[in-house]
Amino acid sequence: MDIKVLLTVFIAVFIAELGDKTQLATLLFAADKDVSKWTVFIGASSALIVAAGIGVLAGGLIAQYISERFLHYIAGIGFVGIGIWTLVRA
Repeated sequence: MDIKVLLTVFIAVFIAELGDKTQLATLLFAADKDVSKWTVFIGASSALIVAAGIGVLAGGLIAQYISERFLHYIAGIGFVGIGIWTLVRA
């Protein structure tokens, strides 16, 4: 296991998830006094694991057909496009 890659992925995903709508939804579920906090934690954690698994599988599959460099360009353009779309809608 490459610890540098592990830490890079952890930090990137951790920062990306802070304050996003997923975390806010989890916060709202946990705020319910009648709901077990462990149930919310396990549900939210499981959902993030499955979503990450789909991303890893999709990335591995796509990488068989498209070069890594081209994927970086596509991702960059996508992020810029989402940023512009968000600014225009604000």
